[in-house]
Amino acid sequence: MPGLPRGVVALGFVSLFMDMSSEAIHAVLPLYLMVGLGASALVVGLIEGAGEATAQIVKLFSGHLSDRMGRRKPLAVAGYGMSALTKPLFALAGGAGMVLVARLADRVGKGIRGAPRDALVADLVPEAQRGAAYGLRQTLDTLGALAGPALAMLILGLGGSVKQVFWLALLPAVVAVAVLVWGVREPEQHVPGKVRPRLNRAALVALGRPFWTITALGSVLTLARISEAFLILKAGEVGLGIALAPVVLILFNAVYATSAWPAGVLSDRIGTRGLLAAGFGLLILADLLLAFAPGLPTVLLGVALWGLHMGLTQGLLAAEVARHAPPAQRATAFGAFNLTTGIALLIGNAAAGGLWSLGGPGLTFGIAAAVAGFGLIAFLRQD
Repeated sequence: MPGLPRGVVALGFVSLFMDMSSEAIHAVLPLYLMVGLGASALVVGLIEGAGEATAQIVKLFSGHLSDRMGRRKPLAVAGYGMSALTKPLFALAGGAGMVLVARLADRVGKGIRGAPRDALVADLVPEAQRGAAYGLRQTLDTLGALAGPALAMLILGLGGSVKQVFWLALLPAVVAVAVLVWGVREPEQHVPGKVRPRLNRAALVALGRPFWTITALGSVLTLARISEAFLILKAGEVGLGIALAPVVLILFNAVYATSAWPAGVLSDRIGTRGLLAAGFGLLILADLLLAFAPGLPTVLLGVALWGLHMGLTQGLLAAEVARHAPPAQRATAFGAFNLTTGIALLIGNAAAGGLWSLGGPGLTFGIAAAVAGFGLIAFLRQD
């Protein structure tokens, strides 16, 4: 990790430990809801969509508050701390309703921390290194998302219960908060003290056309991608049992983690356009494979391509947001970006749950491929 500030590396490890905690839960939650609690695929989709959309909506207000305060770290600590405190709620849940409450509370914490943390990364590095910085954070974040399902599978393989997975997920969450508190020093903001950005229509319009163009691109990608929960459900349909369900997220996150940082470094050298177009193409191919997969090997290939698509797009989109946002409104810009993509996520997951109930995975992933194809055409036609 040469050349990147200590604070950026520490933020990456904060993300690693918190994602380890969250994804240990997420790896078993969809099948636990359906098999253990009797929920439908539509309920799973609504819980996933509502949880993630809540996080994105909160990011807008948290980002704006960060810009008004001229501070990033206090809100990041509050958000990570809240997410850590909600982990035991999953173990205590006795029905889908309580799971929804736990998921929403956890995602509110994610929303509080997200935009200030992303803005803090940009504050810590020069523009020429932002692709690498966001790529590294995304890689470490995804390594945590890889370790979480592996931990869940180990616990279940040793005869543990799903609720034991939920309880043990609290430990890495506490570590994440500790690393943030003692390992990250926030730089001074070089914004005049009297500047207090407002959150209104004029302020959002002032973010500029390039920012809103990249936001539209991210929204189409999010709408087409839907939740990784549906990857697990597809694998379960072709015979993967609940004890091995974490394999899906392990594979997905292994590919994601190994591609995100190199993609960020490469984007600093050659730009983002070609890499983002390749990410669209990979998502289309992954959706088609998952729509028509006859067995587990094809499903796993689709999952791997899905992970590569994420590696080529997510860190790059964050770097583009940071590049186009005015410094005094950087956290607000991240919040607006995440709010817009959060709405797309809610729509996508609710639609995916309904389509799955109506026509199964073929219809669900087939329509997702069509949406991604539309997005790729629109992206390539831009000047």
